Amino acid sequence: MSETKEEKIRILYVDDEENNLQAFKATFRRDYKISIAISAEEGREFLKTQEVDIIITDQRMPEETGVDFLASIIPLYPDPIRILLTGYTDIQAVIDAINKGQVYHYLTKPWDEDYLRTVINNAFEVLSLRRENKKLTEDLIKANDQLEFLLRQNLLS
Repeated sequence: MSETKEEKIRILYVDDEENNLQAFKATFRRDYKISIAISAEEGREFLKTQEVDIIITDQRMPEETGVDFLASIIPLYPDPIRILLTGYTDIQAVIDAINKGQVYHYLTKPWDEDYLRTVINNAFEVLSLRRENKKLTEDLIKANDQLEFLLRQNLLS
């Protein structure tokens, strides 16, 4: 599934450090449609009005951890792929990320540009496959319903 030039992967990056937000945006803006938020709350507000494919968040933020932010948005926004980015190696954060935040990938800062690009592209491929699977499942259910209807008509006539 290749993306056309008009349909860039939509990424929301949440971090409490302005320098990280601007560096991320400057680094990846040509390849992806980048939106940034300086807090978990700002990220939630953004999600109310915009769809994204991938959410990348810092783990250590003042009001709320990245894992808590990701866990809080799952009920309303289950589809975007979630990536946790942190400057600290904390095994409990990794465990929480996987269990509570349903994180696709855990990365440490400073990020390696090529590796992060690969992770983003792989994450989008997973999202695309999930979307395709969902559509195929819906089509199959619809076809089964139609066949069942036709079978009942034949049995009644």
